[in-house]
Amino acid sequence: QVQLVESGGGLVQPGGSLRLSCAASGFTLNYYAIGWFRQAPGKEREGVSFISRGTSRTSYADSVRGRFTISRDNAKGTMYLQMNSLKPEDTAVYYCAARLSSSTTYLPKRSDEYDYWGQGTQVTVSS
Repeated sequence: QVQLVESGGGLVQPGGSLRLSCAASGFTLNYYAIGWFRQAPGKEREGVSFISRGTSRTSYADSVRGRFTISRDNAKGTMYLQMNSLKPEDTAVYYCAARLSSSTTYLPKRSDEYDYWGQGTQVTVSS
């Protein structure tokens, strides 16, 4: 059974940090480009960060560049999103996603390009 399971969300004060994890099971993460998306109440889902299958390419939304870092550990079948200097506007449900890719540099950025999704983890930034 294919699954992506996020963890690491929670409540944090502005300026704080969180690290989200997403564990893959039922498929080999090595062959997939991965991404993180988020959806705030009343807003559309937006792409946050992406990393290619070969890790040679990464991309970040302008709103998080310099504060968030995406990474992956293929041996563990896990992807991460390190979030620093968090702001109230980062409050959202965060989702991880995976897309099968034959290319090591392919970097999908649209949600409809992804094959598998996690269930989401809530991140709330508030004092």
